[in-house]
Amino acid sequence: MSLSSAPSASAVTTAMLLAAGKGERMRPLTLEKPKPLLPVAGKPLIEYHIEALVRAGIRDIVINVSWLGEQIEADCGDGTRWGCTIQYSREEEPLETAGGIIQALPLLGDEPFLLVNADIWTDFAFDDLLSVVLPSAAAHLVFVDNPVHNRAGDFSLDRGQVQLDSEDTLTYAGIGLYDSRFFDGYGRGKRPLLPLLMQAIEEKRLFAQHFTGRWTDVGTPERLQALECELT
Repeated sequence: MSLSSAPSASAVTTAMLLAAGKGERMRPLTLEKPKPLLPVAGKPLIEYHIEALVRAGIRDIVINVSWLGEQIEADCGDGTRWGCTIQYSREEEPLETAGGIIQALPLLGDEPFLLVNADIWTDFAFDDLLSVVLPSAAAHLVFVDNPVHNRAGDFSLDRGQVQLDSEDTLTYAGIGLYDSRFFDGYGRGKRPLLPLLMQAIEEKRLFAQHFTGRWTDVGTPERLQALECELT
């Protein structure tokens, strides 16, 4: 299965930002504001991603929203101010990661798309993923060194292939490139992503790369404050 560079990096033009969670570990900050809108160095978290995606050449962005989602729609609008188009996949209740993606597939189209957790902060260059050629129904993830809050890590990596049978683990960064057929056979509804990733590992269609730059899972008020101090 080839992961060589494509003739053109412009084939991927769509991304999805995951922004529907309730941010319960961030309370009380998220009682009245959704986590992706929490400011860091004077800018909402989600806006860092939109700017970076547009710099990488992404012009169509889908954002799934649920908890206080109307605030995200009011802040981000239709994407005009960034030179992109933003559409929203609205969830009455958060559908978890895979469930949210599956509901949004009609907006994402049939081509591979970038997937980014809106509640992380990173200087990862998204165009690094745009030249990856995915086998059918595959995904290519970004891993980072295990942070303090996830010492055990998530997966291991062997020459680009994601595995489970190693003590040398890394953490999934919440960034990936997904073929839309990765989700074939899964119905709508509340559904976590991990079981789909585990099946893909068994079928040898889950790949990844190791990113060693700056990355933060902004999951608690303490981590948010630490990031604020780092960036100001």
